[in-house]
Amino acid sequence: MAGRKRVKWALVGGVVAAALLAAACEPNPPATTETSGAASTAELPPPNPLKNAYFGDLHVHTRNSFDAYIFNVRATPDDAYNYARGQTIKHAAGFDVRLTDKPLDFLAVTDHAEYLGVLPAINTPGHPFSQVPYAGELFSTDLAVVNTAFRRFGDSLRAGKRMAEFEDMSPTRSAWAEIKAAAERHNDPGRFTSFIGYEYTSPPEGRNLHRNVIFAGSNAPDLPFSALESQDPSDLWTWMDEQRALGNEALAIPHNSNGSDGRMFERTKWNGQPIDQEWADRRIRNEPLVEVTQVKGTSETHPLLSPNDEFAGFEIMEWYIGSATPITKFEGGYVRDALRAGIEMQARDGYNPFKFGLIGSSDTHNAAGSFEEPNYFSKVGIMDATPERRGSTPPEGNTWETYTPPDNVARYSTWGASGLTGVWAEENTRPSIYAGLRRKETFATTGPRIKVRFFAGPDLASVNLGEDAGLRAAYDKGVPMGGDLVAPAAASPDFLVWAIRDPDSAPLQRVQIIKGWTGADGKSNERIYDVACSDGGAVNPATNRCADNGATVDIATCAFSADKGDAELSASWKDPDFDPKLHAFYYVRVLENPTCRWSTWDAVRAGIEPNPALEKTIQERAYSSPIWYVPTGG
Repeated sequence: MAGRKRVKWALVGGVVAAALLAAACEPNPPATTETSGAASTAELPPPNPLKNAYFGDLHVHTRNSFDAYIFNVRATPDDAYNYARGQTIKHAAGFDVRLTDKPLDFLAVTDHAEYLGVLPAINTPGHPFSQVPYAGELFSTDLAVVNTAFRRFGDSLRAGKRMAEFEDMSPTRSAWAEIKAAAERHNDPGRFTSFIGYEYTSPPEGRNLHRNVIFAGSNAPDLPFSALESQDPSDLWTWMDEQRALGNEALAIPHNSNGSDGRMFERTKWNGQPIDQEWADRRIRNEPLVEVTQVKGTSETHPLLSPNDEFAGFEIMEWYIGSATPITKFEGGYVRDALRAGIEMQARDGYNPFKFGLIGSSDTHNAAGSFEEPNYFSKVGIMDATPERRGSTPPEGNTWETYTPPDNVARYSTWGASGLTGVWAEENTRPSIYAGLRRKETFATTGPRIKVRFFAGPDLASVNLGEDAGLRAAYDKGVPMGGDLVAPAAASPDFLVWAIRDPDSAPLQRVQIIKGWTGADGKSNERIYDVACSDGGAVNPATNRCADNGATVDIATCAFSADKGDAELSASWKDPDFDPKLHAFYYVRVLENPTCRWSTWDAVRAGIEPNPALEKTIQERAYSSPIWYVPTGG
């Protein structure tokens, strides 16, 4: 047995509730402006036409987000970029945080457009916003008083109406200028890429329809379009089309469809009218990607939607975002279900509004993502800064037999150390990475830096993706993840998969291909095929599954099997159920051996039993973007 290599604990210092509440009352500290240093004069490697894998986070909040600042987050956009580049920054609760893995390759700060910069203005003596009647309540030492005052902002967002006292947009203009300037300051072509971005935060009746808007370059508008202008995402797309005509190229990325109660991928327009070609084209032009995994749960699929998928129940969160309201509608709320609906529409109507590539991101509100299970510090500042506050240890003097976590703590305990975006790009620059995002040559991971390639095409069976010659052949003769395979085919094309483990995480256990296809009745179906097994195993043709490789985890120490699993898995596969007349999609899911979940790591450090209500182990994973098979003439 061997433990994970990423075990160096980067959280330093202790906190108590009184100190946390007192800290929340402090006015704005000086912004941290130290950056990672000027670009090196060392010669950069030339672009790689066969592409490199780059890892980053396209969903990061700082002090400029109202729901970060209220929970004592004072970290700036500069801090977020410094953290991504490997530096130590301060958590809202006072301890140090840093990546114990290598730095990221790219990052976007995506603070909420709604009330952007308003909370810092309220907490600045002498600013006109500091005179709102409830300013003192927002920064009280009584958390109940804070929550009551802060509820005004949530109510405003759910209603889609700006509070009259915040009609002055000066603080938002200032914060937006700060975000843009920080992205320009940290962009270091060839070494680190920073994107200008923001979050469009539409929560009609509490249902999550949030998107992150990522700009391609330095051109960005004077103000972002927010859900206080319109909660209808199609109005955001119209605005994005208008911005594109002005030279402000951008894409939007929906996230947390698991919290939408079925509305993120509903089968009608906002007004209930049928989807048509124009609407579908506008959506996919502006939203080519979807965030499939992040701290507030993984939105690939749900056990009720995929009952024959034994890996479907991974890091599921079943509440509205920010409330205890349970999700009741799963159809329309998960990505695989949307991919299936998309090919149904393609086959029936000739268009597909749900033709998404897949990414992962963190949605941290600490300016620092918790991607690593042993190094988890959750998401919302002081609210979940300690194991007790996030439900992995009971309060002092209690045991799991005598303590039931309150609703908010129970929700925090379902959150996960996820995720990251992987992009295949020629070089680490804005144009190259953005182009990779646009063409959907992307993959998502739940934290580890697993690399995955996926191609499909005719006559690829003998191609080795681990060699340059093989990669050239795959690009020349096939299509990569994110692409369409449009060709007359009497038999299945060849599907090529290649996955490499993160050396700082667990070995790989298996590689799967998830297929969705339309039947003769126009309804979609799904099936999971294991295509590569670790430890020399073979796929059982009767079940399409690898045998369990016997990997284990010692819950007392979080050590895992060192002699099970592989560093690399690859396969050449043909679909045994291929029908050339039917629309289909295929994507890859790579699974590691089991490891300890973050909540178990917290319990191990505390010397107690893990919370019995939580999974003790998880299987980290990666998801490729799909490849769509389009029948001839489809």
